[in-house]
Amino acid sequence: MTLWHINPDDLAPAQTYSHVVIAAGTRLVFVSGQVAEDRDGNLVGGDDFSAQARQAFANVGRALAAADVRPAHVAKLTIFVVGYGPEHLPPIRAARAAVFGDYKPADALVGVQSLAHPGCLIEVEAVAVV
Repeated sequence: MTLWHINPDDLAPAQTYSHVVIAAGTRLVFVSGQVAEDRDGNLVGGDDFSAQARQAFANVGRALAAADVRPAHVAKLTIFVVGYGPEHLPPIRAARAAVFGDYKPADALVGVQSLAHPGCLIEVEAVAVV
């Protein structure tokens, strides 16, 4: 598996992601949107966005591990946040770094009105190439 990360000089600098990821591999792994639920389906964190972000990203890490995939195989993340505002960025960055370290896949951050799971404030999905 090979991923090439490109950040063109004529685009704004990417802080926590890569503008372009080119993936070459033999297996695609799609991780469904992960929310802040424990293994029994109980909401973790209540109204604490930071706690929910940590749990959602940790669940992405668990899903990747179950597929025998490392975070460095991820080509793309999509992050959905209920009522998104700039105050959400620091907890997202911290939760993301706990799983991905300095690795920066392409990503999209999308503000939404609500998620399908009641009480959930963040959902994270991933696409990996192995």
